[in-house]
Amino acid sequence: MKILYIIPARGGSKGIPHKNIKPLNGKPLIYYTIDVARQLTSDENICVSSDDEEIIQAVEDYGLKVSFKRPDHLATDTATTNDVLLHALNFYQSKGINYEVIILLQPTSPLRTAQHVREAMDLYDNKIDMVVSVKKSHAASVLCSENDNGYLEFCFNKSGSRRQDFSSYYEYNGAIYIINVERLKEKGLHGLTSKKKYIMDDKSSIDIDNHIDWFLAEVIMNYEC
Repeated sequence: MKILYIIPARGGSKGIPHKNIKPLNGKPLIYYTIDVARQLTSDENICVSSDDEEIIQAVEDYGLKVSFKRPDHLATDTATTNDVLLHALNFYQSKGINYEVIILLQPTSPLRTAQHVREAMDLYDNKIDMVVSVKKSHAASVLCSENDNGYLEFCFNKSGSRRQDFSSYYEYNGAIYIINVERLKEKGLHGLTSKKKYIMDDKSSIDIDNHIDWFLAEVIMNYEC
């Protein structure tokens, strides 16, 4: 299979300004994901999609050529990942390069490893739409909503079961998406239905969205060193 590794890196991070190139444990955040991709393929199959000149410069300083700058209309809060992926595919197709599979690696998952991606790839075949990384979730056992009387009631755990006796639920962790390009073009990202899960542990599933996530990732990295 011909695989394109896409690393989306928009410049407009609100929670942590310049998050994608902010040093995490001494290294720009996006470099961790580039390192993973480089263990799996050659640079020509790694696409960093960014609208931000500073990010592009940081990536090229790391020796990875950025083939295009993402247009502004695909860098807004309303732009979809689906549009970003199709834009990248269309760019390469215009160069006569056709990919069968996308592996989407978000730079906000610095504890995801190349081995995780390899294991997820083992679950993929071209009969399905996507393999997606998840972590086990206990949220369903304690998730509540407020009723009309202003009192909390469980949404799913109606019987008050112990958490360990509750049905298995999973959360997308944002680390790995292995996507069938043909199905993506046919149905769009949110239309993909035949999906297999790849389960990751809580530590490796850290998805940096705020300063607490950042602090936790740094603590884990320093502890493991």
